[in-house]
Amino acid sequence: MDGTVAIIGAGRVGACSAFALQIGGVGSEILLLDVDEKTLHGEALDLRHGASLASPQRIRAANFSDLAACDIIVVTAGVRRLPGESRLQLTGRNVALLQGIFSEIKGVGLRADAVLVVVTNPVDILTHVAATSGILPPERVIGTGTMLDTARFRSLLAEELDCEPTAVSALIIGEHGDTMVPVWSSVQVNGAPLTAFPQLDAKKREALFSKVKGAGNEINTLKGGSGFAIGLVVRDVVAAILSDSRATLPVSTVQDGAYGLRDVALSVPTVIGRAGAIMRIEMPLSPEERDALHKSASALRATVSGLPKR
Repeated sequence: MDGTVAIIGAGRVGACSAFALQIGGVGSEILLLDVDEKTLHGEALDLRHGASLASPQRIRAANFSDLAACDIIVVTAGVRRLPGESRLQLTGRNVALLQGIFSEIKGVGLRADAVLVVVTNPVDILTHVAATSGILPPERVIGTGTMLDTARFRSLLAEELDCEPTAVSALIIGEHGDTMVPVWSSVQVNGAPLTAFPQLDAKKREALFSKVKGAGNEINTLKGGSGFAIGLVVRDVVAAILSDSRATLPVSTVQDGAYGLRDVALSVPTVIGRAGAIMRIEMPLSPEERDALHKSASALRATVSGLPKR
């Protein structure tokens, strides 16, 4: 799968994303950027050592000037979430950091057909900041959004129902954070609706969703932050863009009318490809789910409105 992918940030998430791209054969060249030169060159060297065992991508340390020729720029740089800290509490620290990075990117002058993928948390806020920064048209700025939450949701449902995770069709939409919305009304397991599994009653659903919401903080407490699962999320998003597969994924973009939402970045089912976010799919929601999605949007708008003006 041809294409040059740059990853800004060679920490845990950036390195895991690069590794997922490598073993998945996604992209013909992977560039790594980081302010920590020692870590940067170490990760690039480690990945190159596995080239004969994986796919034949070119992998190297790079700098901002190299971004001008890239197809996709993935931003994973950021400060880590502290134990017990919500994603939105990261806002003040990470917005300032990424605004500096976005200024550097804007100064380089990206290709008109490039796509920017935002991974750093709070991803919805930072996707909005990037999309309104003038780096690229808003439809070419995509955040990983609730893809990780969706993956966790499916995995935990599979564990509860003792089935393969790939047999579960389920979605989380809205904010990648405290106001995320589980779409229980559309959950299917091997094509069967959730009503076919009475053992998963309301109490168990609530407990399972609490695990999904708390998964990031749990992993952060146990090992300092997630890496493997979000790396696979990055792989799937980048693969969908480079292959122009028109995959429908719960990614974060600035909304333009789906579910009556505008001018806020959050996740709804979105068709993505080489042109970025191509269209949003308005899947049926229950009245409660729709209300929760709008509450999620309101919470995110309130945070964006409180950001310092530049």
